[in-house]
Amino acid sequence: MNFIFIEGLRVDAQVGIYPRERVAAQAVEFDLNFGIPEAAAIHDDIADSIDYAEVINVIRTELAERHFNLIETLGEFVADLLCVRFSALWVKVWVSKPGVAKGVRRVGAYIQRGKQEGVTAVMP
Repeated sequence: MNFIFIEGLRVDAQVGIYPRERVAAQAVEFDLNFGIPEAAAIHDDIADSIDYAEVINVIRTELAERHFNLIETLGEFVADLLCVRFSALWVKVWVSKPGVAKGVRRVGAYIQRGKQEGVTAVMP
């Protein structure tokens, strides 16, 4: 298995349980790793791979339409999106909210998922 990574993807998203977090979108940051078939490198063909530009666009579009209470739920949503919509063989999603607490650079969660771990359908 080969891997693609996207590091430092910043997206405005509605995530949080506190009143200040529910009134406006805030910046969240993603680091993504996802497994692709070795055929992508062997055939040198995007049809055998996952187009990272499309991944970025889909994440931005999907997150603009939703609110998540928990950052863990947001991470699960993106992990499922990669596995279900893009057929990634394995994913690791780090998601964090920078600057949400005084004296803390960021808070976040990470989700790791593989086909054998029972990927669920993308949430509505």
